[in-house]
Amino acid sequence: MSFDPQQRPLYEVKAGLFKGLSHPIRIRILELLSNEVELSVAQLQADTDLEASHLSQHLTVLRHHHLVVSDRRGSHVYYRLAYAEVSELLTTARGLLLRIVSADGARAADAAALPPVGSAT
Repeated sequence: MSFDPQQRPLYEVKAGLFKGLSHPIRIRILELLSNEVELSVAQLQADTDLEASHLSQHLTVLRHHHLVVSDRRGSHVYYRLAYAEVSELLTTARGLLLRIVSADGARAADAAALPPVGSAT
């Protein structure tokens, strides 16, 4: 498949978006951020049980792909979703996941028990 030279950068950005979403921990981080206006790194670390260095690596990938933004306030760094559509995308993906696993009763129950996405106010 050939790309129109003007379209290629858009496809690369789109691929980058999915790269940012391509790890289960990053999905969980985005879900956590979907449920809050913002979270500190300390809160994210407590909610994910990750070592600080691993959390930092995942947050760097999410920042690089423009899925989250951060603010430093004093000695604390806070993260939030870069766009509300990230939460919408996660909600849509959750619905698709439930449809995909619905044929497998055990997996469907596990998927249905996942914490909610997108209840931030």
